[in-house]
Amino acid sequence: MTDLQPFVAGLPKAELHVHHVGSASPRIVSALASRHPDSAVPTDPEALADYFTFRDFAHFVEVYLSVVDLIRDPQDVRLLTYEIARDMARQNIRYAELTVTPFSSTSRGIPDAAFIEAIEDARTAAEAELGVVLRWCFDIPGEAGLRAAEETARIALRQRCEGLVSFGLGGPEKGVARPQFKPYFDQAIEAGLHSVPHAGETTGPQTIWDALNELRAERIGHGTSATQDPRLLDHLAEHRIPLEVCPTSNIATRAVADLDRHPVREMVAAGVIVTINSDDPPMFGTDLNTEYEVAARLLELDERGLADLAKNAVDVSFLDPAGKAKLAAEIDAYTADWLRR
Repeated sequence: MTDLQPFVAGLPKAELHVHHVGSASPRIVSALASRHPDSAVPTDPEALADYFTFRDFAHFVEVYLSVVDLIRDPQDVRLLTYEIARDMARQNIRYAELTVTPFSSTSRGIPDAAFIEAIEDARTAAEAELGVVLRWCFDIPGEAGLRAAEETARIALRQRCEGLVSFGLGGPEKGVARPQFKPYFDQAIEAGLHSVPHAGETTGPQTIWDALNELRAERIGHGTSATQDPRLLDHLAEHRIPLEVCPTSNIATRAVADLDRHPVREMVAAGVIVTINSDDPPMFGTDLNTEYEVAARLLELDERGLADLAKNAVDVSFLDPAGKAKLAAEIDAYTADWLRR
C-alpha cells in the first residue's frame, strides 16, 4: 500500500459518531479547567495525555464526566462547539452529526433555551465562517436513567432547534437495558427524529437486537459485538442498517483487545455498511483522518476504497438530498484529481 496520509488529509469527509464534550481539544480542556479550578481535570495540556489513559470503559465514563463538569455556562458551550468545528475544518470534515447531551448541561444549571441558543449560534457561525455543516443528535446519558431520558425528550421536542436531526442513547451499556427507553424513542420518532442509539459496544449482540426491535434504530453506534451473531449480521446487511465504527475508541475503552482483532473486517465481509468515526477524538489521541488511515490498513483499502468509505458516511447521513449530492460529488472530484497526478 502507498502512503495514504496525504490523500486522507485532503479527502472531504462526513462524520456521524462524534461526541460534543468528548471532542474538546487539550487546549480547550485546559482552558476550561483553568476557569474552574475546583475540577480534578489537569490544566496542563501535557498532563491530559496521562489523564486520558483509561483502565476500562467505566474509567473512561468517569473521566468523561469530569470533563462534562467543566461546561458550566452558555459561554463554555458556545466556545466548545465552535472550536470543535474549527478542528473539523482542519481535517476537511464538511459535515458532522455531533452527539450532544443536553441533560449533562441543563442538570448543572444551564437553562434549556440558553443551551440551545449557544449550540445553534456556534452552528450557524461554523457553517458561515468555516464551511463545516453541523447537525445534532440529542442523546440520553444511559447511566442517569429515566429522569435523564424524560428531560432529553422534553428538550428535544419542546426546544426543537433547526440543527436537530436525531435522538440517541449513550453511556455505559452494562446494567442499562435498552428497552426501558422505548417510550422516549417513540416520542422522538413520532416527532420526525431519527433513532441512533449506541449498542453492542461493551455488551453482546442482544443489546443490538434490543436497539433495533425496541428503539427502532436506523443506525447503530459502535455495534462491535454484532459479529458474534451471524443472524444479526445478515439482518443488518439485508436491511442496510449501518454500523458507526470507531476503531481507536474501541481499543482505548478496552471494548476490543487490539486493532488487529477489530471486527470491522468481518462486518464488511458480511455486507454490512460501515462508517468510520472518531467518537471522542482528543481523549483517545486520534482524529478522523487517523481513523481513516487505520481503516485503510485493516480493510486493505487504496484511495478509491477510502473514497467509497467516505461516501458511505454521506449516503447514510441525515443530510438533505441536495447536500448529500454536493458532498459526494466533491469526494469524487477530489479523488479523480488525485489519481490523475
